[in-house]
Amino acid sequence: MSDSLEPVWLHFAKRLQAIASTGAHFTEGEFDRERYDEIGQIATEMLSLLSSVPIERIDALFPDYGAGYATPRIDVRGAVVHEGRVLLVQEKSDQRWTLPGGYAETGLTFSANVLKEIREEAGVECEVIRLMGVRHKAAHAYKPDIREFYKIFLLCRLLPEQTPKSGVETADAGFFAVDNLPALSTGRVILEDIEAAFYYAANPSTPAFFD
Repeated sequence: MSDSLEPVWLHFAKRLQAIASTGAHFTEGEFDRERYDEIGQIATEMLSLLSSVPIERIDALFPDYGAGYATPRIDVRGAVVHEGRVLLVQEKSDQRWTLPGGYAETGLTFSANVLKEIREEAGVECEVIRLMGVRHKAAHAYKPDIREFYKIFLLCRLLPEQTPKSGVETADAGFFAVDNLPALSTGRVILEDIEAAFYYAANPSTPAFFD
């Protein structure tokens, strides 16, 4: 039984898909490859049913099937606390708000990834102060996701004379007090993350959180 907060059948389907992908890569037998592919197809059908998404779209989310070890994706988020308020951006996709961030891009460090996302989504330049922590998305109260993610949070500082503005993927950007937050995009960020931003801004020597 999974100790994750995500629905148990979603957890099982994701594990089966990962096992099938890894097995299909390493097996040297054609018979075994067929069996792994069958397991992978069953897992895909389960994910499609659990998420009410067409199978074709599920397949598109796993372009690296059979290419090696199935590992979690990495999502990076920047927590910018300035004058008692936190920087949030409004996603065009769901009109809800989140800490700026997104997929970590190949060839960039965590810091470079986060600063790039803040610049593109909120139109401001910042500097990274420290690592806040790492969460396994499925182990926390985020909106359930058929993909696996590790979420990395960096505490950042706003450089002088910067005013937030929307970017290509965002409808708006601004600073908010913890007691006056807008509706959060819970597939990307939860209240626990916002509260952590304020806590680490006030207590920068606190050890990073994980899991």
